[in-house]
Amino acid sequence: MKRVILAVILGLAVAQDPNYRSNYQDDDRQNAATDGRRGTTTTPIPILHWNKQQEHDGTYKTSYETGNNIIAEESGYIKTVGEGAEQGEALVQQGSYSYMSPEGQLITIHYTADETGFHASGDHIPTPPPVSEEIQKGLDLIFAGIRQQEEAEAREAASKNQQQPLSQQIDRRDDYDKKFRQ
Repeated sequence: MKRVILAVILGLAVAQDPNYRSNYQDDDRQNAATDGRRGTTTTPIPILHWNKQQEHDGTYKTSYETGNNIIAEESGYIKTVGEGAEQGEALVQQGSYSYMSPEGQLITIHYTADETGFHASGDHIPTPPPVSEEIQKGLDLIFAGIRQQEEAEAREAASKNQQQPLSQQIDRRDDYDKKFRQ
């Protein structure tokens, strides 16, 4: 009986007339929305000036200018950061770029990127309002309280570690894992 049912299902699947045209109609409807955009092109913007100098020690200088008044220049060098086992190298990049905004204003950005992050400056970049003295005093008190609490906890933990045998210290670490890693 199973074989008969399987043969009937296979026979129906093979005998069914494939409907390839429905797939093409779907494609035509999808492409109809983009037909109006097919003839548009953009005008290429020429590169008026391009310069790149790369040295063997990792320092470099690059600059370019385009036909739509975009000007950029950048220099970089490799700097040693950290001490001892944590010593490593970081790339320091300094540069600027400028362009004309849609409103006709010249926008210029000066930046530095190093191990501390990307730092940009420019006249059009918004700056946060200054923090009032009262708020700053409150923040200082909060941070001082946090520091005092952390120092007290560190002193308490150090004194407990000196008084307890090693087996109890390991148990405390297990309790810590249970408390904070749920």
